[in-house]
Amino acid sequence: MHVILHLIPKKYLIGGALILLGLSGLLMMGTFVEITGGLESENQQGEVTEIEGGGIGVGTANVSPEVMRYQPLLEKYAQKHGLDASYVPIMMALMMQESGGRGSDPMQSSESYCDAVGCIKNPELSIDKGVKHFKDVLEKAKYDLKLCLQSYNFGGGFINFAMKHGGKYTPELAIEFSQIQYQKVKHTGNYHCVRPEMVPYSACYGDALYVNAVLKYYTGTIAADGKPTTPSGGGSGSKSGVKVIEAGETLIGKTRYVFGGGRSQSDINAGRFDCSSFVRWAFEQVGVNVGPLSGVTTDTLKTQGQAINPKDMKPGDVVFFDTYKIDGHVGIYVGDNKFLGCQGKTGVAIASMEKGTYFGDKFNGRVKRF
Repeated sequence: MHVILHLIPKKYLIGGALILLGLSGLLMMGTFVEITGGLESENQQGEVTEIEGGGIGVGTANVSPEVMRYQPLLEKYAQKHGLDASYVPIMMALMMQESGGRGSDPMQSSESYCDAVGCIKNPELSIDKGVKHFKDVLEKAKYDLKLCLQSYNFGGGFINFAMKHGGKYTPELAIEFSQIQYQKVKHTGNYHCVRPEMVPYSACYGDALYVNAVLKYYTGTIAADGKPTTPSGGGSGSKSGVKVIEAGETLIGKTRYVFGGGRSQSDINAGRFDCSSFVRWAFEQVGVNVGPLSGVTTDTLKTQGQAINPKDMKPGDVVFFDTYKIDGHVGIYVGDNKFLGCQGKTGVAIASMEKGTYFGDKFNGRVKRF
C-alpha cells in the first residue's frame, strides 16, 4: 500500500483526501436548533444554539450551551482589544472546536500566552488572551480569515509559509506545511496525526484540516478578504440614516412598549413594539434588513454592521445601553445627544443621552452603523 502511495503524485493524494473529507462531512451534518422566539429575555438553551453574525458576512454560529455562556466575555474582550464584534461568532466556533466550552482554558490560549500547555487556569484569562491572539494573527494574516484560523492552530510560521506560496490560505498549503513541520519533529515521538486520513501523507503536525473543523460550526457567508464590511455611502450614518429616523418618527405617539412585541404583523398593526423590534422595523422601511422579524433582539443587532467610535456618531447610527442586562436597550441616534427608541413609559419617542440622564448614564459606548 505504501509503495502505491509513493507512486501516486502528492497533489492527487491531497486532492483525493479533500474530496473524501467533503463527502464524509455531508454525511455527518447534524440538525441545528433554530431560535425563533428570540425575545430580549434570556433564551432557553437547547443542545445547540444559533446566534446572528455580521461584518465578515451574516451567518450563524452553531454552538453548545457551554460555549454560548462565554459570548458576553468574548464581546467584552473583543471591545477591549479593538476587534470588531462581528468576529465573535467565528471565535465561538473556534472555541467549540478547541474545547466545546469546557475546562479552565476554553480557547486553548496557554501556548500562545506562556509557551506551555496548561498554564492558564481561569476561563476569563483564556478568553482575554485568546481574543488578543486571534486579533494579532488576523492582522498578520492581512485579514485572510481562513489563514488566520489555520495559523491559530499551526502557529505564526504558517503565515510566513503562505505568504511565500501565493499569499493566501489554501487547503493544499496547510497539508504541505504540516508535512514539512512533521518531518522536523517526528523524532520526538510527541506528535501523532489527529486525523487518520492524514496518516498516509505524514501530515501529522497540528490539524491540517482545522479551518473546515471550525467552519462546520459556522453557517453563512464570509467576505472574500475576511475584513469587516464597511458600509458604502448608503449606510445608516449618511443620508439613508436620516431616512431611517424619518421613518421611525412616524410612529411617535402611535405605539406602546410591549416586552417581546413587534414580532408579528398583528403586533405591528396594533402598534406594539419593544426596542429591538422597533429598530428592525425602522430600517426595514428604508430597505435595510437587519434580521428576521421573529428573531431580532439587542443581542442579534449588536453583531451586525460596523463598529463606530462614539465620537464619530452620525444620525442613523444604532446605539446600545446597559439597562436590565448588557446591551439591554437599543435605539437610533438622531443627533444632539438624543436617540429615537421604543421605551417602556412612552412607546416610540425621542429620549436624551446627555450625561446625568437615565439613558446618558446607561449608554455603554457601543455604536453600530448599518
